[in-house]
Order: sequence, then C-alpha cells, then structure tokens
Amino acid sequence: MIKPEGRLLSQQVPSASFSMRFVVEKNATRKIGLARALSKLGYCSRSRAAELIHAGRVCLNGKVRRDPEAPVSGKCDQIAVDGRVVETRNKIYLMLNKPRGIVTTASDEKGRDTVYTMMNACSAGRTNLPDGSLPWVAPVGRLDKASEGLLLLTDNSEWAARITAPETHLEKTYHVQVRAVVDEGFIQTLVRGVQAKDGEVLRAKQARRLRAGQKSCWLEIILDEGKNRQIRRMIEAMGVAVLRLIRVAIGPLRLGDLAKSEHRALSLEEKRTLDRAMRKQIL
Repeated sequence: MIKPEGRLLSQQVPSASFSMRFVVEKNATRKIGLARALSKLGYCSRSRAAELIHAGRVCLNGKVRRDPEAPVSGKCDQIAVDGRVVETRNKIYLMLNKPRGIVTTASDEKGRDTVYTMMNACSAGRTNLPDGSLPWVAPVGRLDKASEGLLLLTDNSEWAARITAPETHLEKTYHVQVRAVVDEGFIQTLVRGVQAKDGEVLRAKQARRLRAGQKSCWLEIILDEGKNRQIRRMIEAMGVAVLRLIRVAIGPLRLGDLAKSEHRALSLEEKRTLDRAMRKQIL
C-alpha cells in the first residue's frame, strides 16, 4: 500500500523483504539526521521515520538508535528497519487524476477517503510488489476535497519544493465552472485583482471564458502562485459560486486523457520538460 512504511515504485524495485543497502555517491561527506536519511531514501516520511526510530525499530550500522537526529553519513553508514537494510533507488514521479470528494492527506481524522486509499485500491494486483501495493510518495502541493484534476506525487521532496515554490512561478491551469454567465469585465477583474474576504488581494495571471450555458459557464484560469484556495476565494468574493474546479495542467504537463482516479508514472521526457520549465521561470 501507499503508506509510511511502503517501498517506492520503480521499474526494478524489489520486494521490501529483500536485503537492501544505503549507497550514495563516493564523495558524499555531509551528515544528515537519521530520520531525514530514511525519508531521503524514500522509505517513509520524516515524521513516520521519527516514530520508527523512537520505537527502537531502526538500526544504524547494526545498533538500535532512538535519536531521529543521530548523524548519518551516506558514504559508509547502513540503515535497517525491522532487521531489513534499506537501499537507495530511482526517484518516483507520478501523476494522478484526483476526483472530487477525495482528500490529499495520508490519513484523515474524519475517516474520509484519501488519495492513498484510492490509489491503493486502483493499483491492486497491478504493481511488481508481492501484495500489489504502491510505495510511499507524497503529494506535490494540494487539491482540496471539492477540487479535481492533476496532482503530482513523488518521493523527491526537493523536487516537490521547487514545483510549489512561489519564486518558481510555474503556471497551474484550471478549468472552473461557475454558477453565472460572466462577462468580460468579470474576467478582467480576476486578472487585475480581487480583495478576498480576509483582505488579501488575489489575482490570476490569465483568465478567459471557455463556453457558456444558460445559467453557468466555464472559465480557464492560470495562476503562477499557489495561495490557499485562491480561485475559490477570488470568485466567491465577487459573489459567484464555484460549481467545479479542475486542474488541467502544471506548467507544460497536461492532464490529457488520464481517466479519473487513475495514476501513472511521468515519462522521462515529461519530467525533463517540467524541469526545463522551472529553470526557465527562475531565469
């Protein structure tokens, strides 16, 4: 399953029951904390790693360590969890078409379905792991429960931070259905800026009307910053209700024909294209 103690999916990932070794570049000399090392290996999240360490389930070079900040050198140190040595492996980059009603958290105190339970159910019997499960990955940013569409997941926390960093200005494109047939003035106001109920001024980078019915219409809104519930707050501040909100693209990466609730790995070219887009925006 996609869970804190799961392994990460790749084309040649072995079962978690196999012996595995922590191996990094020969010139790696900088030491990091034990919990962070486990997280960087993709074994689990840093918070879950700390729990495992406090529980005495993690050994460093054959000795149980209960300090999450115990220094680890990737050059020569070996980490084991429950007696099984952990190794490095290729990073994982997934895209998911998130449906409405699913929350983007590892667990939910209200018992609601999460992207993890949904992906595990969809992946049963379709991976190369013995139990048909998927490995641990983390969402890149969030889509709230009522929102749909493209969500990235990865075990590469540094890459995820670059995707979501405000200074990257990586565009996110949304298709939004609103309960009104709005005019061009409404569209221009979204671009000029809207004062939300809390006083914050929010604006879209671009906006246009896609199509209209008798009582509603669809808009395309492009953001280059990721403020909490930004589109909903902007439109609701203008007295219009949001009926549906679908993220259809992150930078050059488009949702395409990926079916709702389905996920797949990014191709090498898709990953490279995203990386180039981030570099270009920063420059």
